Amino acid sequence: MSLTRQTPDLTDYLLLVSLALLFGLSFAFTRVAVAELPPLTIASGRLLLAFLMLYPLMRLRGQKMPPAGRVWLAIFAAGFFGNALPFTLISWGQMRVEAGLTAIFMAIMPLATVLLAHVFTHDEKLTRWKVIGVLFGLVGVIVLMGVSALNAVGEDLLRQGAILASALSYSVNALITRKLTHLPRWSTMTALMFASSILLVPACLLFDSPWQLRPSWEALSALIALAIGPTAIATVMILVIISRQGVSFLSQINFMVPVFGMIAGVLMLGERLPANAYFALGFIMAGVAISRLRSPVGSTA
Repeated sequence: MSLTRQTPDLTDYLLLVSLALLFGLSFAFTRVAVAELPPLTIASGRLLLAFLMLYPLMRLRGQKMPPAGRVWLAIFAAGFFGNALPFTLISWGQMRVEAGLTAIFMAIMPLATVLLAHVFTHDEKLTRWKVIGVLFGLVGVIVLMGVSALNAVGEDLLRQGAILASALSYSVNALITRKLTHLPRWSTMTALMFASSILLVPACLLFDSPWQLRPSWEALSALIALAIGPTAIATVMILVIISRQGVSFLSQINFMVPVFGMIAGVLMLGERLPANAYFALGFIMAGVAISRLRSPVGSTA
């Protein structure tokens, strides 16, 4: 599948930053919800609620769920690699892995994505600028979280491996989602939420017994906010970004999310923003810009 793209404009960067902000807010909402709800319940609940909200909106726009056929294989694959698998791996891994090291591991996703895109696509080949941009972003995340976060590498290989696997899972999902950008967007994102729910809700019912939980309105409000912003709205933004600029551009999001996660903590939870956050954000945004530079005609890069 080949997509015709232009150099990213202000709209593309605003979409990317807005998506990073939504994902950053998810950290704050999750901190509120996880105090009373198990991780699997939060993951499946936000997906199911997003589906229940999106379905009537899809119908109001005159669209339907995709017809039965091979497209549903891609939809379920995207639901698995983009939601069910990484949500589960991250929830399990973060029980022992600190947030700083998790952010650094997740920053591997852009590098994995540009490499996979080089192999499996015809229009997103690797360039020296993409590599330099990814390295700038990775340095920005390390500056933000501190080099000391790397000291814990190897302490719990299984859980750290789970975090790394989730980053690779998101990379695979980005390539799968490319194949869905030709479908109507409301239909696509509703189908993705449906498929993800089918994959996660049974596990939630089996292991968490959610009917026995008695969460407060604060926890439920956080869950609903997760469903609306970082799940439903974020999904359509992902589809728009991929259709406009491809998966390599989208992958830069993992560099920005830790910064906006900290900003969300300041705005919603009263946390303090470290001074190095501004320096880190400068590195990250420079990396995003550099990665979109084009090699001169005739260059072998």
